[in-house]
Amino acid sequence: MTLRQHLVTAKARLVAAGIAPAEAARDVLLLAMQALGWDRASLHARDLEPPPEGFRAAYDAAIARRTTREPVAYITGVQEFWNREFAVSPAVLIPRPETELIIEEALSMAFVTAADIGTGSGCLAVTLAAECPRARVVATDISPPALVMARANAERHHVASRIEFRETRYLNGIAGPFDLIVSNPPYVTDDEYAALAPEVRDFEPPSALSSGRDGLDDIAGVLQAALSHLAPGGRLLLEMGHQQAAGVTGLVAAHSGLLLVGIRDDLQRIPRMAIIERRIGA
Repeated sequence: MTLRQHLVTAKARLVAAGIAPAEAARDVLLLAMQALGWDRASLHARDLEPPPEGFRAAYDAAIARRTTREPVAYITGVQEFWNREFAVSPAVLIPRPETELIIEEALSMAFVTAADIGTGSGCLAVTLAAECPRARVVATDISPPALVMARANAERHHVASRIEFRETRYLNGIAGPFDLIVSNPPYVTDDEYAALAPEVRDFEPPSALSSGRDGLDDIAGVLQAALSHLAPGGRLLLEMGHQQAAGVTGLVAAHSGLLLVGIRDDLQRIPRMAIIERRIGA
């Protein structure tokens, strides 16, 4: 049986499990690359050959996990973010491409001190430290297992000496001020959570996703933390849900010390990130 035949059979199993054909085609390739330790070019160049010994057992086990709708990132143990690989596990939310908007915006700013609220895998804190060698970052989370993962990713990318990891909610007990605060907080509403895809609802940590009836509970907490911890003129870059622009605008307006500078859309033209500034003199 050739490698290509293994992939065709695996794709059929995933489609039968309810995974869309295009997604299944991508997944079988990613899982084969992991099982083989090959890159995509090597796999395509040798897909008419029988696979190496030991491949079938490892690959079948990975495909079996995917048929349960377990995310590929948890099976492989890694997810790419800003051209770096981050270790992930069910203890942390899997980094999404839309969260890279925060990094893109942050790199257009001048900052030395930064805080990452709800760091999870550490993808934001680690990327900021890696891209800005002068920056010092504080990264917080309420989950000890998430902080273990974030520290491991900081070590993986050689920035652990410039990131302080703290177990706390928002920035409680943390001394500021910060030039920059970033956060991808929980923002899924109760109704949305029940309707999430099985990959998300059944595998990713609920505490990193769900945030009350309107999904704004944690966003409100992050705004309060920004009000007390941002330096005058400093900025908060905040990810939000697809229908929360009006809600976030209202929450910011309720704080006289904060100014909504703008809202950026993601690649699907969905309002995704709020840029919020601490008013000077407020």
